[in-house]
Amino acid sequence: MTSPYAAQLSRLPVRRAEVSAAGGTTAYWVYGPEDAATTIVVVHGFRGTHHGLEPVFAQLPHVRFIAPDLPGFGETPPLPNRTHDLTAYVDWLDAFAGAVAPGAVILGHSFGSIVAAAAVAGGLPTPRLILINPIGAPALEGPRGIMTRLAVFYYWAGARLPRRIGTWLLRSRVIVRVMSITMAKTTDRALREFIHDQHDRHFSEFADRSQLHDAFVTSVSHDVRASAPRITVPTLLVAAQKDDITPIEAERVLVTMFPDARLVEIPDVGHLIHYETPQAAAAAITEFLD
Repeated sequence: MTSPYAAQLSRLPVRRAEVSAAGGTTAYWVYGPEDAATTIVVVHGFRGTHHGLEPVFAQLPHVRFIAPDLPGFGETPPLPNRTHDLTAYVDWLDAFAGAVAPGAVILGHSFGSIVAAAAVAGGLPTPRLILINPIGAPALEGPRGIMTRLAVFYYWAGARLPRRIGTWLLRSRVIVRVMSITMAKTTDRALREFIHDQHDRHFSEFADRSQLHDAFVTSVSHDVRASAPRITVPTLLVAAQKDDITPIEAERVLVTMFPDARLVEIPDVGHLIHYETPQAAAAAITEFLD
């Protein structure tokens, strides 16, 4: 279905490219002018692809965004001979950013916040760090801890069942829709339909069930807290007041763990800031960069 942000996106120049990074090939897309004063490398969330943050890109036509598909998702194959744990994703981001945009601003959303924060804490050069819907507390302890435990079993079963059944389970449109309904908070019917359509299209674009299981285990085994004290660059946290994965109270604690960070809270939205309130996210980013 047509994106509510299609008209804005149509005005952005977009090109696709590939680069070698961490022993594999990464597909990525460049949005915005090549001569932009600011370049931002974007790390998307779990089961997402580069498409997810397009509504935010659309609000910032003067910024150059470089949006890869993470290894094992979308058009980027898994890293060869690697377990897709946090170390692997950090190694990949170090290599990718160094190859395509050294010194760019780094932005991570959700699972991408874990990867981006760990990479910057480990020494990835960047002048600033932006985290949208950061994972600021253990997923198993969040307000939907029971749902997370069910998800642990779901991904475990998907990886252990016979290949055909396990893959069917992991790509089940019914389960994808349940996930989408749970995360969406907007009461705008057209926007909800767009969100569900995006998840239907892109949430099952993973390479294989083993890599997906590795990534899921990584996503629920880590959070941004471990990296925060070691991140010395100015950092922006854009958090939702109705996020079911990390409650806003935990985000208010998380921001105090950084040497130099600010928190922008967005009301009436959950874990889908990039779909439901991209204008507010873009405004926070603009103020932060200025």
